This record gives sequence, C-alpha cells and structure tokens, in this order.
Amino acid sequence: MSASPAPDDARPPRLPPRWFVRAAWVVHRAYYRVTGGRRGLWRPRPARWGTLLLRTVGRRSGREHDVIVGYLEDGPNLVTLAMNGWAAPEPAWWLNLQARPDTTVVLQGATQSVHARAAQGAERDRLWARWRTLDEKLDGYAARRPTETAVVVLEPRAGAPTTSQR
Repeated sequence: MSASPAPDDARPPRLPPRWFVRAAWVVHRAYYRVTGGRRGLWRPRPARWGTLLLRTVGRRSGREHDVIVGYLEDGPNLVTLAMNGWAAPEPAWWLNLQARPDTTVVLQGATQSVHARAAQGAERDRLWARWRTLDEKLDGYAARRPTETAVVVLEPRAGAPTTSQR
C-alpha cells in the first residue's frame, strides 16, 4: 500500500527562480531612479507592507549602496526582514548595517536618519507575528533558509533631521 501524498500546506511554498527575484528588484530600483524618486516607494496600508529605499555603506568597499526593501511601521520605527529573497546567504545590506548601523532611509521623498538593530526575544516574536499577518506563507519561506531571518528595526536617530527631496 502506498503512502498518501503530503497535504499541500506541508510542502514549502514555491518561489520564483533566483534570477527572477534579483531581476525584479533591479527593475524596481531602476524604475525608482528613472522616475526621479516619484514612483516605486509606497507607505504601508493596514493589510499591506510598504517599500523604502535603504542607504548603506559597504563594510569592505566604503561605497554607498541603495536597496529597496519592504517594511512595516511599528510606532516611530520601521521594520524589515533580512531575507535576501529567501535565499540562504544574508543580504549584503544587512551585513553592511551590522558593520555600520547608522544610516538613512528614503520614504516617498523624505530622507530620515535611522539606527539599525536586530529585534530580539519577545520584540522579535511580536514583529514576526505582524509580518505573518501580511504573508501567511512567511514561516514556510523562512524555513527554506538555514539560519533565522533577522527582523531589522530601523529606529529614528535622536536629533537627526528629516529632509524632503521634492
């Protein structure tokens, strides 16, 4: 007698090929640049995450890098996941932030100075649960990675001004 197939929810969720994930983010960043920053970033809504432009400084090169990441708001803080398109390695932007946690983000034309840190313990659990409400497959995606996905909190830096780019 043959074993019955596993239920659909027991299989890890499908992901597009890695080249497609990378191409999508390259196109998104190019779209943002071509429109002069007027398109490509959006604020989160009750059942949807937003996008922001994160500027980091390379831990080895010392050069500035821009990446667009999804985020949600938690009071004054911005929260993102260091998921690298659910691939195994840590995203370069997260490694850069670990080396130099003070940076800036761009939110629909306004630049804000922030300090990055990984959420720990109960705070991480709470923020992960909030992300899970936006993506029911979150745990399945995260299970594809060999290490725990960092929940990155971007806290506004005290005394640092917010500037408008428009």
